[in-house]
Amino acid sequence: MQFLLALIVAGPLLGAAAALLPAPPGLKGKSPDQAVLRHGVTVTGVILLAAIVLALGFDHDHPSTMQATTDISWIRALDVRIHLGVDGISLPLLVLTALLTFLCALYSYFKMPTGPSPKGFVALLLVLESGTLATFAVLDLVLFFLAFEMVLIPMYFLIARWGGEGRRGAAWKFILYTLLGSVVMLLGLLLIGVKAGTFDMLALATDNGRGLSTSVQVTAVLAIGLGLAVKTPMWPLHSWLPDAHTAAPTVGSVLLAGVLLKMGTYGFVRIVLPIAPDGMRTFAPYLAAFAVAGIVYGSLACLALARPGAKGDLKRLIAYSSVGHMGFVLLGIATMTPTGVNGALFANIAHGLVTGLLFFLVGAVKDRYGTADLDTLAGATGAALYGRAPRLGALLAFAAVASLGLPGLAGFWGEMLALFGAFEPAAGLSRPAFLTFMAIGAFGTLLTAAYLLVVVRRVCMGGARPAGEASIADVQGYEFAAWTPLVALTVLAGLWPAVLLGLTDPAVQKLLAGGTQ
Repeated sequence: MQFLLALIVAGPLLGAAAALLPAPPGLKGKSPDQAVLRHGVTVTGVILLAAIVLALGFDHDHPSTMQATTDISWIRALDVRIHLGVDGISLPLLVLTALLTFLCALYSYFKMPTGPSPKGFVALLLVLESGTLATFAVLDLVLFFLAFEMVLIPMYFLIARWGGEGRRGAAWKFILYTLLGSVVMLLGLLLIGVKAGTFDMLALATDNGRGLSTSVQVTAVLAIGLGLAVKTPMWPLHSWLPDAHTAAPTVGSVLLAGVLLKMGTYGFVRIVLPIAPDGMRTFAPYLAAFAVAGIVYGSLACLALARPGAKGDLKRLIAYSSVGHMGFVLLGIATMTPTGVNGALFANIAHGLVTGLLFFLVGAVKDRYGTADLDTLAGATGAALYGRAPRLGALLAFAAVASLGLPGLAGFWGEMLALFGAFEPAAGLSRPAFLTFMAIGAFGTLLTAAYLLVVVRRVCMGGARPAGEASIADVQGYEFAAWTPLVALTVLAGLWPAVLLGLTDPAVQKLLAGGTQ
């Protein structure tokens, strides 16, 4: 188990280095480009297999216990350690990251984004995977920061070199926002480490803030929370996200929405909640207020983009929907209750599955029509997908209703549990305030349903096909291969939520109790 976790974290880095080397003579295939793309599929496939074996070997009877741990001294002067481990909170995120990266590599093998040589693309994809996996596996504050930062440069280049129109400006905006947030976050992490005398996240969580004064906790939560809020992204620190999603290649959007946004909310759960509970309690009402503002703002922005004549970009609309969905995650965390935090973790996974699928589908629509402009797709070009590409239209409609939180699909449980958590927040938090936040969040679910149903009506049903115009290509074999796992897991998580909640709930209970359970 220790070896598997080390392989999962370090394996993609070794694969990235190998991708830059010439392919051996017997493995070149038809061309060097094909060989390196196949290399990406192979490496990400091995990491996914290792993650599945790790999940199967995980002791599901004790999900609150940190397992597959490695603890090696790295920088003795600062007591920084190479400390790795997984529990019921981090394991689902590890598997989700490995799955989405493999599906992106598989999709790119058949549909490589337009841009420079695939060598750089595959190497960056693997470095990005390694950094994300490390973020969810490390148990040292300094290592967490390094892993958190490791994903920025690969994503910057994926957007800037393989993105679409406006890619350079979007990439610069992405890197500047996230770097500025990270600098502030580093100060908060160092403050905790210096004042507590250790950077070990397990020891700090067990201490549960007892070794830190209230003023230190408040200052640390403010600094760390700002950095995490930028990555999440929380309204009003979200403005880098729509541009990044609109300009990014399809697989870049999938990974950005599916796993990178989860790094911010994971930091709130793994670091802020257990290590500085008094500071978190001070800022929880403000976090909840910004969360519900993001829910409503994201939905209204999507409605504005979806209306006829707005020239709204479908990728941009899905990006704004992420602001709203991540608002539910932040609301659940702000309640500081097991119900709310479990809802936040469930919504994290659901968002990764559903929004990853949505970006795959929108990318496929854009490839077929040469545009993601909603007015063009719903206009005289005859983009009624039900009639022209029925399987693609059905999948887009499925992903939309999953995103709006239809009962029986993954999106429902996370939002519902987050709202239930707000109904009865933790002791010391104002219940009237959180009841107000719950009501606003519930109103946001209605707005979410409104804009997604408008999108389905316009893109899947709108615009009759001109006479004599041929149908477009429906879902291809490689697209089925890349999308089917996301559809199946969306249904499975919706019908059988206990699979995920059985992992997260004991770990959350222990986390909130300060490691005493």
